[in-house]
Amino acid sequence: MNFGLNEEQEMIVQTVRDFVETEIYPHENEVDRTGIVPSELGEEIRRKCIDLGFYACNFPEEIGGAGLDHVTFALVERELGRGSMALTVFFGRPSGILMACEGEQREKYLLPAVRGEKVDALAITEPDAGSDMRGMKCMARQDGGDFVLNGTKHFISHADVADFVIVFAATGEEETPKGIKKKITAFLVDRDTPGFDILKGYQSISHRGYHNLILNFTDCHLPKSQVLGEVHRGFDIANEWLYGTRLTVAATCVGRARRVFDMVLPYAAERKQFGRPIGANQGVSFKLADMITEIDAADLLTLSAAWRLDASLGANREIASAKLYASEMLARVTDEAIQIFGGMGLMDDLPLARFWRDARVERIWDGTSEIQRHIISRDLLRPFGA
Repeated sequence: MNFGLNEEQEMIVQTVRDFVETEIYPHENEVDRTGIVPSELGEEIRRKCIDLGFYACNFPEEIGGAGLDHVTFALVERELGRGSMALTVFFGRPSGILMACEGEQREKYLLPAVRGEKVDALAITEPDAGSDMRGMKCMARQDGGDFVLNGTKHFISHADVADFVIVFAATGEEETPKGIKKKITAFLVDRDTPGFDILKGYQSISHRGYHNLILNFTDCHLPKSQVLGEVHRGFDIANEWLYGTRLTVAATCVGRARRVFDMVLPYAAERKQFGRPIGANQGVSFKLADMITEIDAADLLTLSAAWRLDASLGANREIASAKLYASEMLARVTDEAIQIFGGMGLMDDLPLARFWRDARVERIWDGTSEIQRHIISRDLLRPFGA
């Protein structure tokens, strides 16, 4: 086992960290205060990312991406996790689902997304279908060779800046060992398609400026050419995508936790109470020991899962473990950091309260902690027929 980074990885980590510190940090407080990222700022971040050669770094070189392996891409996401998600979204990592594009779809969606000319958003979650994807009510019925889409999606991240949306809808039913389940199909839907409306979403306390939107479809007609992948096989595409997003959540949680720790460690060493640094007291020093141990453990879990993907080994349980542990670790680390800073930790003068708020959603999206535990336990028990 080699736990070190090679020269190229070291350079990538430093480049992305420098980018986040110089291009993202200075705007975070204002974005958190207003909940808005000015369009010109988002475009500036996108342009600088393209100039750096990092846009769509998760895509193969043969279509214009950087072709990073899973470990190196996890390192990129870890560094981006240090910054505000409302701003780092413009760094540009299109959904890997777009690799399922075929024929004209490649020229219309895949390649423009990789070049940074178009932005995609993913629409899976519904008011009554979150973890239970097969329970979605958004339906696409066939009408001759076309489809007619009706229903509602919500919590759809950055759909306000997307040029098109990858929408998952029920297109039929099938009998399974666990009863009747809905067949799911993925569709590529342009934002100006008749019958498709993008509405303001909910006001979230987490990741302000990174908006969630509500999507309404009313007799939205889609030609069969807008099907992504195969009809009725959208569930398979979604599961493959969730592999990557859960690993991304784990990596970003590690990066954010390291930024928090980088703030709290010197503070504990310099802040004095009762004539000595508070870090000299076990009540604080033991917190620091626990924090860095958990951060390192989450980091290794994440990189190990990414390594398994690069080695073409099964990684379903390992990715679930990384997502579960890293997201819950971040909650503990941000909470303890505020405890060490005391009252100042909750003031807007410091970003700790923002990190604390942002941490809460990581245990929910891209599969709740409960879903991750289900995946892990099912994987453990399957060999015993349980």
